[in-house]
Amino acid sequence: MSTERRTHLDATALSCILLCCVLWGVNQSAAKAVLPEVPPLTQAALRSLGAALLVLAWARWRGIPLFARDGTLSGGLLAGALFAAEFAMIFWGLQHTHASRMIVFIYLSPFVVALGMPWIARSERLRPLQWAGLLVAFTGVTLAFSEGFNAPAAGPLQWLGDAMGLLAAVLWGATTLAIRATRLASAPAEKTLFYQLAVSAVLLGAGAMLAGEAWPARWSPLALGSMFFQIVVITFASYLLWFWLIRHYPATRLASFTLLTPLSGLVAGMVLLDEPATPRLFAALVAVGAGIWLVNRPPRMPVG
Repeated sequence: MSTERRTHLDATALSCILLCCVLWGVNQSAAKAVLPEVPPLTQAALRSLGAALLVLAWARWRGIPLFARDGTLSGGLLAGALFAAEFAMIFWGLQHTHASRMIVFIYLSPFVVALGMPWIARSERLRPLQWAGLLVAFTGVTLAFSEGFNAPAAGPLQWLGDAMGLLAAVLWGATTLAIRATRLASAPAEKTLFYQLAVSAVLLGAGAMLAGEAWPARWSPLALGSMFFQIVVITFASYLLWFWLIRHYPATRLASFTLLTPLSGLVAGMVLLDEPATPRLFAALVAVGAGIWLVNRPPRMPVG
């Protein structure tokens, strides 16, 4: 398989990242819907464990060595710890703040990547117009979910849930930077993902036990369906695709597209659940689309 890194997003990358954004947008609702049945850290640990087993089976079928000594261990452990901490913050935070507020804070992550990537690859430094595009796109996300900031507080610890969302954004961005800054940058996507899933399964499982989370007494069809979707479609398939993209394409440009994720969740609710299509949503879609276009717009070539 080619390891060449492209400088721009081609049609393959665009179709793949758009698919990921749609799936991740739906996943937010799938995870929150079963929190009353499956506690947060237990749910996150099961996601990682189930998907790790799938990656292991996939790699063996494809003949991809996951345990060969190639200098990726330290980077893999770091990425796995960051990955576990990110999802712990998200799942814990959702218990204290509105999902709409959590979404806005999480999607500050592209700014973390944009700030950090020039220290790893100077070619990924954003130009002023690209920074403006990132701000425009984030403004669109904030506009779409602004009702969550006007709604009554979710509880006395809403500030803590918001802080966890902000920390999750930093951890998500740091995970991307860790992958690009270590030997994981040249490792197969399967190995990168396996590190994160295996390490996070252990850490999140230990966290669930320390927090005293109870194992679900019964599994409803909703809980089983949600966990199947989260394990197979999201944590295995879409994350494998995401890490393949990070290996082959500019991380800053990819990160800008993740701002479509929360809006895709709103559109999915409009299509699947017959939720109303508001002018605010359309304005947000325009803003995010324009911002992403500015980030990914090729620079003008000097004339003559």
